[in-house]
Amino acid sequence: MKTIYVLNGPNLNLLGKRQPDIYGHDTLDDVAALCRSVADDGFDIRQLQSNHEGQIIDWIHEAREDGCGIVINAGAFTHTSVAILDALNTFEGPVIEVHISQVHKRESFRHHSFISMRADGVIAGLGLESYAAGVRRICQLVK
Repeated sequence: MKTIYVLNGPNLNLLGKRQPDIYGHDTLDDVAALCRSVADDGFDIRQLQSNHEGQIIDWIHEAREDGCGIVINAGAFTHTSVAILDALNTFEGPVIEVHISQVHKRESFRHHSFISMRADGVIAGLGLESYAAGVRRICQLVK
């Protein structure tokens, strides 16, 4: 089995409860189920969430050994973390950056992404479908 890491940053543990007018009512469990349902045969999903930057970096390092691709919604770290960018730059497989909301229609600080400097694709504003599209794309790229 090839493993796709689906990494989620700060506050995404509150998905479905936090600002449902922006992020909807679905939860991270719903994200995991969706990602598993769209992954091609032979692919496994390892979904993880942390509010701690260092933990996300450790999972990226883990993915270097065990993963074929990374779908990442780094939350607010998207706009602030050079450390996560540096970790992603050590990963040799495809990286797809995803956002549930359309970040370019939101506050101006959300328009800049360090993650995009490494990402092979960026998907924003499709709700949970952003994750599904990211998983589909990694399956295409890794085949």
